[in-house]
Amino acid sequence: MSGVRLLVGTHKGGFILTSDGKRQRWEVSEPFFTGWEVYHVKGSPADPDRLYASQSRGWFGQLIQRSDDGGKTWAPAGNEFAYEGEPGTHLWYDGTPRPWKFMRAWHLEPSLTERDTVYAGVEDAALFKSTDGAQTWKELAALRQHETGPTWAPGAGGMCLHTILQDPTNPERIFIAISAAGVFRTDDSGKSWRPVNRGLHSSYIPNPTAEVGHCVHRLAMHPSRPDVLYMQKHWDVMRSDDAGESWREISGNLPTDFGFPIEVHAHEPETVYVVPITSDSDHIPPDGKLRVYRSRSGGDEWEPLTRGLPQRDCYVNVLRDAMAVDTLDSCGIYFGTTGGQVYVSADAGDSWQPIVENLPAVFSVEVQTLP
Repeated sequence: MSGVRLLVGTHKGGFILTSDGKRQRWEVSEPFFTGWEVYHVKGSPADPDRLYASQSRGWFGQLIQRSDDGGKTWAPAGNEFAYEGEPGTHLWYDGTPRPWKFMRAWHLEPSLTERDTVYAGVEDAALFKSTDGAQTWKELAALRQHETGPTWAPGAGGMCLHTILQDPTNPERIFIAISAAGVFRTDDSGKSWRPVNRGLHSSYIPNPTAEVGHCVHRLAMHPSRPDVLYMQKHWDVMRSDDAGESWREISGNLPTDFGFPIEVHAHEPETVYVVPITSDSDHIPPDGKLRVYRSRSGGDEWEPLTRGLPQRDCYVNVLRDAMAVDTLDSCGIYFGTTGGQVYVSADAGDSWQPIVENLPAVFSVEVQTLP
């Protein structure tokens, strides 16, 4: 029977949670990198035993770690992220220019097909690529050197490149999202980039329909339809049917259209999941009820999924990388909270159960389907 491995990054270390295909009983590993912020852990689709982790600590800075045995042992990978050319500047909230700084690797995205290739999205927003298992990193500098780059400004969490989506049908096409600049697409493996934000409206920027400046929280796609993208934005849930060329709102009957994660069912490209929270100032569930919302129609019509989730006095948040889906039948949905809970639904969201309830604040949840 197939099994699953959950890779969980938290405020104080990483954890690996494993189960068989029934996903009812779970084993929870001892923490690795205890005491360190482990912002993201991701496995390679080309080799389930190859894992990458982004860890940081205020005193020691940022490190990338690699495991080649499914997380049993780890070793530091290459941690020299040298920018190409001058670091450059960008505008801060007050409109004054500030120098580019390397703050954190927010997101690690291994290649869909090549075991030793992995991408890293960092703060301040830049994209790096390694082709030797994260031993050395080369910046895809055309992104940061885009003509709009000097006007990019940080979101509340920093100016982070947090989402990297690879088109499984076109290895030269990659989508990235930056908070708070928007979505960019390359069709030539990163040699050139262009913003794809038409249709986005953000009332909090000087020009609400500007080419760049939108605070995108997360992107998602189904591998069978790479031209269809879903977005959780800083206010608004959006959809594009033309690879980002245009966007339309699909917030529909959600109680609030603010949130961070968004995911697509593994076998149903029109089934989408979000976790609404009250607002950009109050990062808590509406009415103190933890609810995942599901649309089976690709947006507009949403239903609350509550069975097994706390429906009173719950004030946790779910961060942008803290939701994932597996590829089993039926599809499993997972998410972690800032309160340290990790939940699973083995029936595509109809019912939920906690896997573990007392972890440090969860930053990221990724899942691997194992043979």
